[in-house]
Amino acid sequence: MIVRTILDTDLYKFTTSYAYIKLFPYAMGRFSFKDRDETEYTEEFLEKLKAEIDNLSRLILTYEELEYMTRSCRFLPRVYWEWLSSFRFDPGKIEVYLDEAHHLHVEVVDYLYKVTLYEVPLLAIISEIKNSFSGNIADPELIFCKLSKKTGLSNERQLPFSEFGTRRRFSFDVQEAVIDYLSKNARYCTGTSNCYFAMKFGMKMMGTHPHEWFMFHGAQFGYKHANYMALENWVNVYDGDLGIALSDTYTSDIFLSNLSRKQAKLFDGVRCDSGNEFEFIDKLTARYKEFGIDATTKTIVFSNALDFGKALEILDYCHGKIRCAFGIGTNLTNDTGFKPSNIVMKLSQCKMNVNQKWRECVKLSDDVGKHTGNPQEVQACLYELGLSSSPNS
Repeated sequence: MIVRTILDTDLYKFTTSYAYIKLFPYAMGRFSFKDRDETEYTEEFLEKLKAEIDNLSRLILTYEELEYMTRSCRFLPRVYWEWLSSFRFDPGKIEVYLDEAHHLHVEVVDYLYKVTLYEVPLLAIISEIKNSFSGNIADPELIFCKLSKKTGLSNERQLPFSEFGTRRRFSFDVQEAVIDYLSKNARYCTGTSNCYFAMKFGMKMMGTHPHEWFMFHGAQFGYKHANYMALENWVNVYDGDLGIALSDTYTSDIFLSNLSRKQAKLFDGVRCDSGNEFEFIDKLTARYKEFGIDATTKTIVFSNALDFGKALEILDYCHGKIRCAFGIGTNLTNDTGFKPSNIVMKLSQCKMNVNQKWRECVKLSDDVGKHTGNPQEVQACLYELGLSSSPNS
């Protein structure tokens, strides 16, 4: 089995699941897989993937895991973990096939509080099987040599970072070895997003909310109001906990224009996941200044395909302006000398209950060419937000 425990996933999947239960318990969602490299997969790959999907259905939250998560996540009530102990992944909810060009298609449909839990394990499974079928074998000596240099830089420069690499890891075993090494050698590693490894190695679990939370609000309530309503609803659930706001679902410029003074004061900081990090630092600190907020009391968490060299450049630029931290994923768990998978699984459609029609979900990245979703809906979103002169341009 590739995924061996239901906790082998990112914390934000559980926090988002609970938020759906609290506020939108009848809402439905569809998650769709995309390989940005247009990889051609084989029938043998597909059969292995189906076998691993079947294995997912055997996972249960153990009593030990329930007690650990209850103790470690004061912002999630025990009743959530008791519900999760009854949850089972359902292979019947997962549609998986190869098209005529041998491109992989994966879709999952269910209530949002359930379907959100499928994303990370499915991506981790696909990444690991792909490496196995490509004949890629990780060299531990190479991995630890690179890790030694990275942790050395972090320790020397007091660079705070957390491990965010579950979705596109080389394999379960590589991620485990990396986190084990970090727990023993990286003095400024603040934790991991992976709940299982946090439990195993006594590390802090890291994470807040994902793009899907904002994409759902945009589809249901309109793109102009999506950022504001998504943050307000997050506060309604978590009352100030999990206070790092994601900024780039509909571009960071729109986020900053929507940001209210109350939200700017209440949230501890912002996560930057696309675009030019240095420009974003200047724009965010200027916005805090407009609100009369001391930016040095706030934090930016950077998480956009980072390596340690770029993180150090950003650290230097932030000095004296704003606090910063870094979520580093693929550069830690898939820096093996082989090309990492460029795969994602996004919320593509949603509806508030089973009787409604499906609405398209889109995301506007700060990175050129990385908008995701139905092209017509992307254009409609750009037009509504004043980023395009025509809904059909």
